[in-house]
Amino acid sequence: MVTLYGIKNCDSVKKALKFLNERSIPYNFVDFKISPVDINKINAWLTHVDISVLLNTKGTTYRTLNLKSLDLNDNDKAQWMSKENLLIKRPVIEYNSNIIVGFDLSKYEGIFHP
Repeated sequence: MVTLYGIKNCDSVKKALKFLNERSIPYNFVDFKISPVDINKINAWLTHVDISVLLNTKGTTYRTLNLKSLDLNDNDKAQWMSKENLLIKRPVIEYNSNIIVGFDLSKYEGIFHP
C-alpha cells in the first residue's frame, strides 16, 4: 500500500494524487495539517533520503521562520520539520522500502510500473 504525505492544496501533491488515481493505485493520504508527523517518522525517512532532499528550503515557511540565518545542524533541521511539517518537501511517498520526496514522473513510473 502507498502512503502519501502532504497537503491538499500543494501542486506537487495534486500531481502525485492524479498520477496514482489515473493508474488506479490504492493509497492512504496523510494531510500534514490534520495529522502532523513526528520526529520518529522524519528520522525514519532520513534513513532513506538526505535531509537536503526532505527539507524544503524554497518554501514560504522556511523563509518566514528565517531558518537560514540560524546555521542549523541536521538534528536541528529534523526537529524543526517535526514542529513545522510544512518545512517538509511534498509529497513524501512511502511504498514498500521506497521513500520518494517531491513529484518526479520518471521516478514514479520506475517504481509504480504495471
